[in-house]
Amino acid sequence: MKDVYELSSQKDKVEVMGIPDELNIVTGAFGYTGKYIAQKLLSLGKKVRTITGHPNRTNPFGEQVSAVPFNFGNQVELIKSLQGATTLYNTYWIRFSYKKVTFDKAVEHTKALIKAAEEAGVRRIVHISITNASEASPFPYFRGKGILEKAISQSRLSYAIIRPTVLFGHEDILINNIAWLLRRFPIFAIVGSGDYKLQPVFVEDVAELAVNAGQCEENMIMDAVGPEIYPFHEMVRLIAGKIHGKARIVHLRPELALFFSRAVGYLVNDVVLTRDEVYGLMSDLLVSRYPPTGRTRLSDWLTCNAGSIGATYASELSRHYR
Repeated sequence: MKDVYELSSQKDKVEVMGIPDELNIVTGAFGYTGKYIAQKLLSLGKKVRTITGHPNRTNPFGEQVSAVPFNFGNQVELIKSLQGATTLYNTYWIRFSYKKVTFDKAVEHTKALIKAAEEAGVRRIVHISITNASEASPFPYFRGKGILEKAISQSRLSYAIIRPTVLFGHEDILINNIAWLLRRFPIFAIVGSGDYKLQPVFVEDVAELAVNAGQCEENMIMDAVGPEIYPFHEMVRLIAGKIHGKARIVHLRPELALFFSRAVGYLVNDVVLTRDEVYGLMSDLLVSRYPPTGRTRLSDWLTCNAGSIGATYASELSRHYR
């Protein structure tokens, strides 16, 4: 396997090749990351189809992107939905288990998708994973991603695995909702010391990395990370300064912070934060030991979007489960 970080440093030199009317399939193009991947593909004149869990939602791309349901329970239909495609861009995953939608079920569904792509004759899969994914992780999110990375590497597909940290951009959840809380509440709670680090990456940079990787032939694993690393407490203060938030920032023990997040969740009818997310964040899993692959700085983006970030609450349950 060619060194992935040599490849990532040459991303601007990748020539967009292939048959002009080749079909690219993006899972979740009505969602967040998938939407930006689909936009990037369309800007290059590519033909795009999405496989989605919400086929009846308004299609933001109109007739440019056709939509079919996932059909995880019907492998024949799943294979049919992938036929004719050269590249599959997979963004399907869950942030937390909710009712019958569990991490184990998400792993099972993704394995079915990989198998269907093999049977349908798809050439290459570009899979969105997470930094520091590991089968041995104590956190289900990172463990499930590690299991799937192994399944993809053992498949018959040519592959690129893109490992982002925490995404920022319009419609993001974490950065937006931090800003929303800072705007509307008198107190903002930081879990523990807040010294644990994050390396935020712009969603459009991730989309560009993914599409460029889709044009390559080599198997690769690439961290998708921005140029700035922040201790969490510094990132919160950066956001507060940009939006002129008045909330008093306090430090709380994890269990007490989770108690207050559940209270806020009750008010907004959403899951604001989970125990695994708290302890995963405190484990420094959202930083990379490799050079940055994204160009956009969170600090610059916040300056340009200070008026809109956190203006409305972004609901995970509304986006994926309602």
